[in-house]
Amino acid sequence: MNRRSIFAAAGAAGAAAATLAAPAIAQTQAPEVRWRLASSFPRNLDILFGTAEHVARRVAQITGNRFQIRTFPAGEIVPGLQVLDAVQAGTVECGQTASYYYIGKDPSFAFFTIVPFGLTSRQMHAWMREGGGSQLANELYGDYGMVGFSLGDTGAQMGGWFRNELRGVQDVQGLKFRIAGLGGLVFQRLGAVTQQLAGGDIYPALERGVIDATEWVGPYDDEKLGFVRVARYYYAPGFWEPCAQGVLLVNRRAFEALPEAYRHALETACGEASVVQTARYDHHNPLALRRLVAAGAQLRFWPREVMQAAWRETHGLYEELSSRNPRFKKIWESYRRYRDEEFQWFRIAENSFENFSYAAAQGGR
Repeated sequence: MNRRSIFAAAGAAGAAAATLAAPAIAQTQAPEVRWRLASSFPRNLDILFGTAEHVARRVAQITGNRFQIRTFPAGEIVPGLQVLDAVQAGTVECGQTASYYYIGKDPSFAFFTIVPFGLTSRQMHAWMREGGGSQLANELYGDYGMVGFSLGDTGAQMGGWFRNELRGVQDVQGLKFRIAGLGGLVFQRLGAVTQQLAGGDIYPALERGVIDATEWVGPYDDEKLGFVRVARYYYAPGFWEPCAQGVLLVNRRAFEALPEAYRHALETACGEASVVQTARYDHHNPLALRRLVAAGAQLRFWPREVMQAAWRETHGLYEELSSRNPRFKKIWESYRRYRDEEFQWFRIAENSFENFSYAAAQGGR
């Protein structure tokens, strides 16, 4: 074979190799995906809404910018309390919200944010990850055509802002109180008149006297929303929210259409963002509380009489809901066993340390 024939054969072989290789390269080229995320929270709540932005940023980084999620605060696509409906309908591919906003559909949604006298942040994380909570959550979300990923946790919340001081159960009766989740049903049983409002709607309702009191999250967010200007009594603890876990709801069809690597990127980003959210609240809340007290907030603690009455009404409510709703009963039985076991453990290790050390640090040796 002469040199011209050799080069011709080599050229033909190279062309054939290129032809064979091209489809393989095309198959391994990750697709570009563009999603929209609707949040239940306004943009000025930078830790809450910022958690959604963190997820979008990290998903883009992990996938080389091929999977991009555009985030929209409450009201830009749908109102804050309609995120679940938008995800279920496919109006958006995913949404950041708190599942207890949707107890009108099924009270079982409350468990996956928080229920009164429930788990703390660490305990909730353990139940969701190791105690079967995530499986129970996705059974519920699946009935609405969605999957869910835990997204953030505020830690223990404050008990809210009140125009007047509360000295006992009698002061709760007739109180017009903005409160979310099953906490609202507990306060109804105590005689309050409750309603649920999205974050951006609370201040004007409190300012106009439509409500007498509100709970939200804690000092950092409460300062941003300006509650101290219209209600001076600031109560602790938020016994109906010893933590509050957010969720990223994802339309199931959209999720199943993702390449597997993108699904893992989304789950990983949610897990990372959850750690970041709790850390940011733990950092900023004590500083904000000092500023609120300097601005005139009157810090108070719930009277023991109210706490005891709320405990009784809470567990009466759980029994009542369990008798009417088999799903609620199933989840409550799992949750209660886990809660009571965790309470015993934390009482031995965590609480004994806290009770001594926190007092000692204030000179109470």
